[in-house]
Amino acid sequence: MTEIILRPKGRIDIMVEAEAINPDIFAGKTTVEIEQLIVWQGAKQLPLSGFFDVEGSAGSTAADTKIIVRGNVPRVKHIGHGMKAGEIVIEGSAGMHVGSEMMGGSILVKGDAGSWAGMEMKGGTLHIIGNADDHVGCAYRGSWRGMNGGKILIEGNARSQLGGGMNGGEIHVGGSVENFPGIRMNSGLIVVKGDAIRGVGAEMAGGTFVVSGKIEQFSPGFEYVGTEKNPKVGETVLSGEFMKFTGDYAIIKPKGILYASKEANEGV
Repeated sequence: MTEIILRPKGRIDIMVEAEAINPDIFAGKTTVEIEQLIVWQGAKQLPLSGFFDVEGSAGSTAADTKIIVRGNVPRVKHIGHGMKAGEIVIEGSAGMHVGSEMMGGSILVKGDAGSWAGMEMKGGTLHIIGNADDHVGCAYRGSWRGMNGGKILIEGNARSQLGGGMNGGEIHVGGSVENFPGIRMNSGLIVVKGDAIRGVGAEMAGGTFVVSGKIEQFSPGFEYVGTEKNPKVGETVLSGEFMKFTGDYAIIKPKGILYASKEANEGV
């Protein structure tokens, strides 16, 4: 795989929209051609070289292209948007919409990620070493269908509305989540190893949601059906004893399943 390195040039004030940072777009281009790719800053169209030093060369195909961003880019949005193949490594934090509408390939963020990471993702793997903001794997505003394929791995915490409208794929969170994770979830799997605040699986119609820690406030539309020890969900085997619920009965004929740690939640 051929590597091309982007080094940020100093501080960015107005956020930059950089869908161009994508193996599908870099593939087959020379370094000079990559430098001339257009990004947006507010109403201005500017060359990528205005914000990054570019080294190396792209592969002949997206699958042969690895983009390495050497540094923190929290004010650069849409990195890897819609990518179909190849690899992106961000050696720091990423801005909003990293991996949005991603179809294939892999993105590794070694720091934190902004809101809307993996929005309406369809395939591939998005791995965030740090924390993620709101709306990971969610649907666009006004849409009912969020992520429907691929896998999102978050080693830290995620904020609110994780997996909103999720229609397939998997999200795994090593830490805790906040409000309304899995809201309007239709299919897929979400596993949270830490705690959740409230609204877990609200208006859930299908899929499976797992919380290995404590849920501060359960949604009222879930019905307790029993306890399972070391249940298997998809290819994931959960360790410990879990209370199993179905719901959300706030909607008609729900098929959603919620597993919550018995030790952390019994008597809540």
